[in-house]
Amino acid sequence: MSLFTDLKISRNLEKALADLGFEQTTPIQEKAFPIVMSGSDVVGIAQTGTGKTFAYLLPILNTLTFSKEIHPKVVILVPTRELVVQVVEETEKLAKYSGIRVLGVFGGKSMLRQKEALAKGTDVLVATPARLYDLILTKAVQLKQVKKLVIDEVDVMLDLGFRFQLINIFELLPQRRQNIMFSATMTDDIDIFIADFFKGVQKIAIAVSGTPLENIKQLGYATPNFYTKVNLLVHLLQNETEFHKVLVFVSSKRSADLLFKEMAEFFSEEICIIHSNKTQNYRLRSINQFDEGKNRILVTTDVMARGLDLQEISHVINFDTPVYPENYMHRIGRTGRAEKEGISILLYTPAETEYKEAIETLMGQEIPLKTLPDDVEIATKLTYDEQPKHRERENPLHINEEERGASFHEKSEKNKKQNQGGSYKRIIKKKYSKPKTRGDKNYAKRKKR
Repeated sequence: MSLFTDLKISRNLEKALADLGFEQTTPIQEKAFPIVMSGSDVVGIAQTGTGKTFAYLLPILNTLTFSKEIHPKVVILVPTRELVVQVVEETEKLAKYSGIRVLGVFGGKSMLRQKEALAKGTDVLVATPARLYDLILTKAVQLKQVKKLVIDEVDVMLDLGFRFQLINIFELLPQRRQNIMFSATMTDDIDIFIADFFKGVQKIAIAVSGTPLENIKQLGYATPNFYTKVNLLVHLLQNETEFHKVLVFVSSKRSADLLFKEMAEFFSEEICIIHSNKTQNYRLRSINQFDEGKNRILVTTDVMARGLDLQEISHVINFDTPVYPENYMHRIGRTGRAEKEGISILLYTPAETEYKEAIETLMGQEIPLKTLPDDVEIATKLTYDEQPKHRERENPLHINEEERGASFHEKSEKNKKQNQGGSYKRIIKKKYSKPKTRGDKNYAKRKKR
């Protein structure tokens, strides 16, 4: 690793980094800086927690100058509202002495207020794809001045269904621009995306896609069902000294609410929750309380797995095993940040075994398993999804004679007749049927007969 001063950055950036206490670059920052500065299209692959945000912000802000233009020169697209807030904060810290304007826009907030802010002008616009596209359609923002486009965590955007907005935004951008993309994983969808929209791409890979950070210790527990996982989690979190800041990931909003309800009985003052059905203010408040240490446990869906830089997380617990193995990589990347030690724990049921094996295949290594502690009760209670469902082998509407109730009776003969639309309609249809023409596919066959 080299020093930031070795990168030939501007005095304004040097002062901002000094205020933040940063001196040494990370490998992705060191490699990305000259390539982004060159103006080439860039795709960077590095594990979560290695400083990817600064890897694109530093070279962009190093060349960006003070302007009175209204429309943005730089657009940064991110998948979630929380990530918009974080990138705006990081940009403001680095642009502290340069006078560069930065603005964040995302759904869940008043579009009118965002239009008013855009009318005052900005140099860097950080946005979620859906809200940016809405603002473009209302002519609140124009992209004709954009020189650099950053796409952060594009795989999540594609997973969340933002492909339509992304493609339409690309169509509205100037042809001559620099495309910059960073992610922790590389998928086939992303390769296709790059082939369609990027030119002369230079790739930076600090690690093979799907490689976990070496300073994250991984382990797993095989459990029979949801409520046994709850019992195990309660048992583990009793140790407040070891589990002092814990991020718990679940697969859905329903699971998050159910787990939060069960855990709140034991950790009412220590636990908070985030998912997409919560209001933006509630979500931001939960993040701040967790980050500041007011809450020890945060239950969340994958909305928190990408990009957010939460400090000093001791454990990431995968309460539900993610269906997509790439999501596991992003989840565990919330701990072990800035080269500190972190621990990841995976809980899985027999139904989730194949997902665990897919994760191990992606990483190229197995997750060490531990046996359940003796005092963890094996639950007999099952969630609705875990309860066995009775399914008829045949069509359930097909009822045998012996299964018919006492009140069953056959329809009368006149009620068995089917409504054919009335005699007048049938007569008219027959009289004025469509004439046979050479355009009819069966005309030749009829003629031969």
